[in-house]
Formats: sequence, structure tokens, C-alpha cells
Amino acid sequence: MKEKLKGLFKDEQGQGMTEYGLIIALISIAAIAVIVVIGPKITNYFQATSDALDS
Repeated sequence: MKEKLKGLFKDEQGQGMTEYGLIIALISIAAIAVIVVIGPKITNYFQATSDALDS
């Protein structure tokens, strides 16, 4: 029983996948934050371009 418990703590399989998952989550949060901040500026740019083409 004691050896089985030691084996569970030494087993690091899947640790890498967890780290990749955390990295992907952080990148996603950063990307969403950038889109929220820059989004209105891009919308205004395209709206100005559209207005210029209409006139």
C-alpha cells in the first residue's frame, strides 16, 4: 500500500498537458483583453472608411 502511494506522487504523466492548458488559457485571456481594448478603435476605423466610400 505504501509503495502504491509513493507511485502516485512520483507519476508525472499528464503534468505537461496541464501546463499547456494553463498557457493556452492565459494566451486566450490576453487575446480577449486586447480585442476588448482595441475593438472599438478598429470599428471606428472601418466605419470612417465606409462613410468615406459612401460619399
